[in-house]
Amino acid sequence: MSDRLLRLQRTVERLGLLFALACTALLLAATAASAGPVSTRVVYAPGEIVPIPASIPHEEGDMVDKRILPNLRWIAQRFPIYVTDGYSGPLLSGEHAGCDNCHTRGSDHHNGLAVDIVPVGGGTGCDAGWAPITRLALWAEPKPGVPAPPFRWVGYDGDAGHGCGNHLHLSWNHAVAPEFELAEWVEVFPVGPAPPPAEKPPRKKRPAAPKPPPGPSGGISTVRTGGLAPRID
Repeated sequence: MSDRLLRLQRTVERLGLLFALACTALLLAATAASAGPVSTRVVYAPGEIVPIPASIPHEEGDMVDKRILPNLRWIAQRFPIYVTDGYSGPLLSGEHAGCDNCHTRGSDHHNGLAVDIVPVGGGTGCDAGWAPITRLALWAEPKPGVPAPPFRWVGYDGDAGHGCGNHLHLSWNHAVAPEFELAEWVEVFPVGPAPPPAEKPPRKKRPAAPKPPPGPSGGISTVRTGGLAPRID
């Protein structure tokens, strides 16, 4: 092959590489632009610390502020998440919810507006099972250090004590509130209305039992004596 043809081939290869890199950059930019919820709203309805329902895989006993439950349910329907901790603090009953003394002072866990997440069935190693959690982290924080609303803080790769193989932390924006107290408002992303509950099939009306013939049946008297109630074993 002549030097001229060789140079031409290398030029074409470089152009192809540049074109591929440009396409990749455009794809990443488009992905980043579409990351995060499209819109958000502020909820002023009173909050309440409630158990996480079974529809959201979680550690037994985990609780959160009920105002973020629709968002958590939406996330759980799209990512294989398992919540390892939510609200961490005292309850009105005098009991304690969540991990005791596991979070820093001022943590959103102390207001019920943060969750720690791992993949369902995930281990402590950063393997393929963590890929969906990584996608969720990038969706919630498309640009490092800049969470997409309504998220207040996203703890993952690059944050001490967080990341692939450890856990993902998600916090929601909220009004300033003392520790272990409910915030006045919470920012959430709107989700579609929940599907109506399935209608129960109408119960078939049982035919009326035939009336017994007059008098005792089976040759046993129906008269009770002595005023004693029948014995139940």
